[in-house]
Parts: sequence; structure tokens; C-alpha cells
Amino acid sequence: MSPYETGDIHVESRSASSKSDHSCTLLCMKILLFGATGSAGAAVLEACLAASIVEEVRAIVRRPLMHTSPKLRTFVHKDFLDYATVEEAFRSIDACLFCLGISSMQVSKEDYRTISYSYPLAAANMFKTKSPGAAFHYISGAGTGPESRQLWARVKAQTERDLIELVDADCWRPAFIDAKPSGNLPKIYALIQPLGRLFKPFPNLYVHGHDIGRAMLQATSEKLRRRTIENAEIRQIATRATF
Repeated sequence: MSPYETGDIHVESRSASSKSDHSCTLLCMKILLFGATGSAGAAVLEACLAASIVEEVRAIVRRPLMHTSPKLRTFVHKDFLDYATVEEAFRSIDACLFCLGISSMQVSKEDYRTISYSYPLAAANMFKTKSPGAAFHYISGAGTGPESRQLWARVKAQTERDLIELVDADCWRPAFIDAKPSGNLPKIYALIQPLGRLFKPFPNLYVHGHDIGRAMLQATSEKLRRRTIENAEIRQIATRATF
């Protein structure tokens, strides 16, 4: 099992100064982020806030974040199948980083499919309407495949396929993600987290959460599209980032 297969709106606006000219994309990206309260998503958020090429991060979350960066704009939202009340968050962005996910051990099969398939597809449909041509990045997981015996792997494979067709998505397949475990993960993840760092010398088995975020930003600047990116290549792309 992959380590990552694993409403009313309240807006906290602390955004940096807005620019309407999209010609500055490579220097002042506007990023839409899902899953910022999760393990991988929180690491990706930190990477985005630290990146000099990112002007603004818009995070759609169920509860307020603790971060106070002037780059961060938080949209608290409950219904991840309907984004009508937060469509402002989707406007004029350069990339959507969809890092929202859950372990298949935590929910029923039906709920897993809703969270892992229906949520990202709903986001992608709104994204396509409000920011056509921008980059869409989806965290999947190592081992994803339509013929797998594992439910999560089959669901993720369908999600990848449909996102690529809908929005030319890049689908990222990390193996062990070195990031602080979120409080929502089963306790076993927190226990095995230190052991996972033993895989660091092996490009196919380990990636730091920050490098996932940096790789997504680098892929956006390089205009990579319709790619399925395995763990070793995630690390390679991250090394090309100079921001």
C-alpha cells in the first residue's frame, strides 16, 4: 500500500499584492492548494511559501490553518464536491496542487472512492472553467495501477486517467514521503515514519515532502503536462529548482 494513498465560506485574506498580468507567471505564481492540513500537503504548503517564485498560495481547507505568511490566503470550505461558493479561489491561478487524500484503511470503500476520485474531479472541473490552461498536479502514489488487487491503487489509476484527459494533469507517484504525520493518519504511520528515512539513499523509495512541492512548482515553470511521474523523477525534478 502506498504511504500516501495515503458550504459556508470564511476567508482569511493575507495575500501579497495582486497582479493581473499573467506574463509574470514564472516570477509570481499564484497557487491553489488542496490538502494543506495533511502530511504531504502541509509539506507542499511550506515549500510553496518558501519559494521565491510564488506570490500567493490559496488553500481550500475544512479548518483554518496556523500559518500566518503574508503569501497565504485561506478558504474554509465544507463541500468538496461543490466549489461554487469558493470559485474566487480558482480564478487566475497558475497551478492547482491537489494533495488531499486519505488512507483506504480509514474509510469505507464508497467514501474512499468519493474522496480519492470525486473530490479531485470536482476540483478539476471548476479549475478548468476558471483557469483554463493552468497546470494541475495530483498526488497519487507509488504502485498505482488499474490491474492492482488493491482498491486504492485501482481508484487512483482511474483518477489519474480522467484528470489527464480533463485538464492535462501531471500525476505524481511518491513512495515513502518524509513529512510530519498529520493527526488524521493512523498511529502506525507516526511509528514507522523514522524508519522510512532509512530509504533516503534509494531514489525509487524515498522523497522529502518539500521536494514534492518544489518539483510541482518546477514542473509548472517547465510547462510539463500529461505526465505520470514516479518517485525517482520527482527527486530529479526537485533538484532542478533554483528558487
